[in-house]
Amino acid sequence: MNKHQATPAKAGIRLGGDSLEVLAMTALLIVSIAFFSLLAPGFLSTTNFGSMSMQLPELGLLSLAMLVPIISGGLNLSVTFTANIAGLTTAWLVQGVLAEMGGVGAPLAILAGLAVGAAAGCLIGVIVAYVGAHPILVSLGAMIFLQGVGEFLTRGGGISGMPEVFQVIGSGHWLNVPIPMWIFLGAAAGLMYIMHFTRTGFSIYMLGSNPRATAYSGINVKRVLIAVYTLSGLLAGLAGMVMLARFNSVRVGHGESYLLITVLACFLAGANPFGGFGRVLPLVLGLMSLQVIASGMNLMGASQHLATAVWGGFLIIVMALRMPFIKQS
Repeated sequence: MNKHQATPAKAGIRLGGDSLEVLAMTALLIVSIAFFSLLAPGFLSTTNFGSMSMQLPELGLLSLAMLVPIISGGLNLSVTFTANIAGLTTAWLVQGVLAEMGGVGAPLAILAGLAVGAAAGCLIGVIVAYVGAHPILVSLGAMIFLQGVGEFLTRGGGISGMPEVFQVIGSGHWLNVPIPMWIFLGAAAGLMYIMHFTRTGFSIYMLGSNPRATAYSGINVKRVLIAVYTLSGLLAGLAGMVMLARFNSVRVGHGESYLLITVLACFLAGANPFGGFGRVLPLVLGLMSLQVIASGMNLMGASQHLATAVWGGFLIIVMALRMPFIKQS
């Protein structure tokens, strides 16, 4: 039996592991909030929580885009540049071809940007599925390609000055919660449903656990791989829409620093680096903890670089603690 193939006994352990991951991430979030509420002046203010709610969604959406390939046993290194290309497409359409369509133009441009993000992911999936190249190499090539295309089209600059609807999306509120946060929570809920309650989600988990057994079970592995990276590209495109709306501009390189942090967030929340295991809810809780740590350290006057170092330290500690259990699964 393949070392990743789950037996009934191991399935029970993993069910308990799900609860353990949620409890661990909840505990980390509570401890982080308690710690900084005591040491960081103004941490519990409405302004600070509003600021965290505005900053979290773009990283959160990119992390969701990274989680799906990791569960399948792969990786998508092109998520940030997929987001950029999707945003550039929307901005170009809004200010160009669809500029004269008024209120109808913006929704069409957003749909086009999401379609471009999904298409970029689909292309990676097709190459991984039918060529057999490793996802890391394919997505790395896609990242460089998308970066080059974006820089060529923009001459290294950017596009700014979006219509009012983007300002509403980027800085508006509903029920006192920023709209970007609603978008992130909606995407997380949708992905949770797909991964936990649909055949596609079940197939993705099976593929990450044991690709050979998945193929023998009658599941179309190539179709699943294409679905994995198409979904990842769509989520990255949605992140691009949020970044475009938040900054009222887009350029190649927006959010580039988030790439490794998305991998950190997935592994911190319990995703298996070998595939087959990872849940959305622990990821959402883990992202909230990371944002709390970053905001708390910022209020204490610490450098953002120090916050990044602390995030990396968390990853090292968590992986050191979890690795023996991962090898036994």
